Formats: sequence, structure tokens, C-alpha cells
Amino acid sequence: MTDIDIMKSVGFDGVELASAKIEGYLAAGYSGTDLKQLLSGVYVPGIGFLIDIERQGEDCAALWSRAREIFDLAVAAGARGVQILTGPVNVQAVIDWSASGRTDLYSGVLGYADDEQIAITAKNLAVLADMAQESGLLLYLETLSWAPVSGLEKSLRLIERAERGNVRIVIDYWHCYTSGVTPDDVAKLDKGVIYGVHVCDSLRFDGGIPDENVLRDVPTGAGVLNLQDWTDAVKATGYEGWWSCELFCKRQQQQNSYLVARELKALMDTLVQPAA
Repeated sequence: MTDIDIMKSVGFDGVELASAKIEGYLAAGYSGTDLKQLLSGVYVPGIGFLIDIERQGEDCAALWSRAREIFDLAVAAGARGVQILTGPVNVQAVIDWSASGRTDLYSGVLGYADDEQIAITAKNLAVLADMAQESGLLLYLETLSWAPVSGLEKSLRLIERAERGNVRIVIDYWHCYTSGVTPDDVAKLDKGVIYGVHVCDSLRFDGGIPDENVLRDVPTGAGVLNLQDWTDAVKATGYEGWWSCELFCKRQQQQNSYLVARELKALMDTLVQPAA
């Protein structure tokens, strides 16, 4: 309820919801009708997120089950899309694998050849897209920059290989930057493949395995990214959809949420709105 109040008070046009928060709301005893009333008139472009979409073997049952749960939440919230992530989501698995070629954590497609990574992930993506379509939803893909399937090039290959019309990508400035994608790369995209944009920042990344707990601990606008360059690159495609601010700065997360949101809204207005 506080998130929705902040959205309305600060003047955002809508909210990208977290599935965990919706589940917490319903688990507390509120009904689907309560949720609909809470979100009445609220623009919800999507909810996040379904993780580790490349799961295989026995792990697939949990993937399909969780997908159905999140798709049901999206429908209940009146969302149009669901965010999906490549994995492993746990960066420690990638760190372990890089050091020793093994990990006791979920490893996804680490160690597979590039083409196999794409084929395995795209096969699951097609199934998930069909499931989402049954609920009238689209999927928006975020390939995590520390995962083996990351970056724009692999994202586009995944979508092409899956051959489903309800799959798009989200442009996340941090994941782009730390996977070697540049604003020029973004500007060359077909606007039709972009569903949403995550406006965020980063500390300096000098290579290796990016750790978002470290690199994203900075106020948006105070990091190393030229946010205007990234925003202008998205706009150069002709994209006219929604923009969402993401904040991983630990200090700001402990501050007055209304004031922090107001600052972010002002920053995004400056970045996104055309000059007068």
C-alpha cells in the first residue's frame, strides 16, 4: 500500500510490481478483490520476476510451477507482462565456476558451449512464452550480466531462436554496462523488441565478474554512467514505452522513501522528457 501511495503522491504514471510484495499482501489475508481495488486505475506494465529460466531436468518442474504462480499474480494485478531472468541468479555460482570449474550451487548452463546455452534457454523460453500467452501476457527478458547468457546479442539470439511473438527485452543500464553493451549498441535496436527500460547507475567496473551488491550501491545519477547518453540511445530507437527507476543504494534504501522517490522522479523527468 505504501508503494502505491508513494507512486501517486510523487506523480509516477504507474508501478512495476514485485511478485514477492504481491504475495506478501495476499498472504496477509487480503483478497484478489482487495488487490484489484488497491490497483484500480494504476498502470502496471509488468511484474518481476521469474528466475533461472534455463533450468533443466528435475529443476524444470519447479520452473513451470513458479511460472504459473507469477503469471496468475500478473493477471490478478492487471499487469501486461512478466520479467524473466537468465541465471544463475546467485553470482557466487559464477565466481565458484570461474575459480574451479565447479560449484555446489545451481549452475544453469555454466560450462556449456555457447550454442548449447542458447538452444537450452530458448527451448524453455518458448514454453514459458506459450504459457504466458494463455494468460494474455508477454515476457520481458533481462539477461543478467554475470550469467553465461548475457548481453544484447545473446538476448536477441534467444528471442529469435524461441520464435514467439510475445517476448521482448528490458534495457537495464547497469546490466548493459557490465556486460559490455554500449549506448551505441542500444541505439541500433529495433524499437519493437524493447518492452521497458530500467534506469539505474553503477560504480566503475574494471572487468571480471560483476557483483551488483557492490557495483550498484550508489545513488542513481551519482555513479559513472552517463545516464543521458543511455537514455538518448533508447530514445534514438523510437521507443515510447515505460521507464522504471531501480535503486540498489543501501543508504538511500534506509532514507525517507517519499523523498528518495521524488528525487528519482525529478531525475527521470530530466532524462526522458524532451528539452523545452
